[in-house]
Amino acid sequence: MDFSSKSMISTEERLIQYLDENGEEFLRLWLESVIVHEKDINKDRVRENGYTMYLLVKRLITHPEIGVEVKKLAYKVAKERVESNGNIGEFVYNVNSGRSTTIKSIYKSGISMIDLQPIIDKIHHHFDLYCYHAVTRYTELKDLELKKKMLFINQSHNDRLSLLGQMSSSFVHEFRNPLTSVIGFVKLLKTEYPSLKYLDTIEHELDQLKFRITQFLHASRLEVVDKEEEIEMEDLLSEILTFLYPSIVDGDVDVKTTVDSTCKIIAVKDEIKQVLVNIILNSIDALKHNASNKKLAITCENKQHSIVFTISNNGPKIPEEMKEAIFEPFYTTKSLGTGIGLYVCKTLIEKHKGMIHCESNDQNTSFIIHLPMG
Repeated sequence: MDFSSKSMISTEERLIQYLDENGEEFLRLWLESVIVHEKDINKDRVRENGYTMYLLVKRLITHPEIGVEVKKLAYKVAKERVESNGNIGEFVYNVNSGRSTTIKSIYKSGISMIDLQPIIDKIHHHFDLYCYHAVTRYTELKDLELKKKMLFINQSHNDRLSLLGQMSSSFVHEFRNPLTSVIGFVKLLKTEYPSLKYLDTIEHELDQLKFRITQFLHASRLEVVDKEEEIEMEDLLSEILTFLYPSIVDGDVDVKTTVDSTCKIIAVKDEIKQVLVNIILNSIDALKHNASNKKLAITCENKQHSIVFTISNNGPKIPEEMKEAIFEPFYTTKSLGTGIGLYVCKTLIEKHKGMIHCESNDQNTSFIIHLPMG
């Protein structure tokens, strides 16, 4: 049909008539150009959605106020793309393919460019709106999906911690009672037989075992909270190094300490002691990779109403991607590790309104603890 000879009808009516007669051809050309995966659960809706958009384009020619309908279709398609786990880039490509096919088809209508241009401008505008609404909604739905997954992961994570608590409560308390008795009898033996060999080693190993059990109790959050007290960090560090002396000697580690005598905090002493013991033991363990020159530096400084405790060793570098993960429960690089030591440290420090983080390079690995001054 030669539309240029139809002077009695409007440009809009001529164009709609042309699209009615060529609709199937338009859809065929568009379907040949789009990306549709065979495994896409919503692949059958692609043609349906394309046809709906085609009908909207026809309505647009005489009814410019179709923004609500375009948005409704965009939201529908976005939901389908999320359900099929489709690539949003492929959707945008398909939309623009539909736009291109539509415009090319209109150009062949025989209507002059001057008459067509306002209509084409409106078509471009509504295709842009369609893309905008669909991509925005797709992003919102994907974010919601991600939040649900994270909620599930966190719940699973909490379930594991709960299970750990149940397991700990069932055997750790039972294990602790006989351990306390053994430690008591060893002290009696040291009093009655001060020259008896190996008692110091036995006592140290029992204290280490008691420390590990305390870690599990803290991880399960079943330990009764002790009262806070004023702690002089210089005295606490001296006590800790005395406790760890056998491990330091066994590891052939050179320990240097610098503690500001004004450093004091209000805290639960056993909990802060547990944190420092755990990190120092980890540092000693890391230094086993060094054949020689094993150095451990411990400093405590008074900085603007807080104390900064730094424990550094010259062992292997901790990779950047691991520096946050090491504080997560059950994360460990040790073949026999539980992955709760540093998690407990972080939990206890944050309980005391402090912060702990790790810095590591090829020369040193440092664990830095900030705690409010007492």
